[in-house]
Amino acid sequence: MTTNSVLTVEGLSVGYGGAPVVRGVDFAVGSGQINCVVGPNGAGKSTALKAVAGVLRPIAGKIIFDGSDVTRLSTDARVARGLGYVPQVANVFATLTVMENLQIGAHAKRRGIKERTDSICELFPALRDALGRPAGTLSGGQRSMLALSRALMGDPKLLLLDEPTAGLAPKLEDQVWEHILTIQAHGIGVLIVEQNTRRALTHSHSAYVMVDGLVAADGTAAEMLDRPDLVDMYLGGA
Repeated sequence: MTTNSVLTVEGLSVGYGGAPVVRGVDFAVGSGQINCVVGPNGAGKSTALKAVAGVLRPIAGKIIFDGSDVTRLSTDARVARGLGYVPQVANVFATLTVMENLQIGAHAKRRGIKERTDSICELFPALRDALGRPAGTLSGGQRSMLALSRALMGDPKLLLLDEPTAGLAPKLEDQVWEHILTIQAHGIGVLIVEQNTRRALTHSHSAYVMVDGLVAADGTAAEMLDRPDLVDMYLGGA
């Protein structure tokens, strides 16, 4: 387990009504670190992330965030405590303006929205000129930036990212990782589920390899990259 953890998951089992997809997994996320969950398609990575975010109710297990048990709390309650979540799809409101998207991200914060917006625009200057534009007119890279920024409006301690580079061209993937590293440099922890495993491991502190709903291996990201058996069997050459 990671020391100084902002998130600890113990014995998590979760599914979609039938047999659990994720079965008794444990993992932890260090405060201010990038941690990744990687593995083949269908391993249960996104399902586990949805349970941490509060989108799915666990069948069993415990989720400890920032020292408190949040297992039975709603997504909104977790956001209010500092947990941000960016899903893989439908992560921006295309018909709303960039500013309106940001305001929605701050719904749990009743005050300081202007200050948060100014802070986000300092972090990502390209957003300032686009505040009045519909989000649907943004490029793929800009939409990813907006999705991250909307989550940051809640002033999170930890950001959950579900395959943020899925379907993006390599150049846009580079931009998304630049955004993620910028966020981490400001002291915000990141737990990321990614298909591009080598890229995720390159930028992460620690990693969990999931296979068939279980954690097959865990350790530092460097250790995972240095294990040819894992790369060949589970991670592929992405």
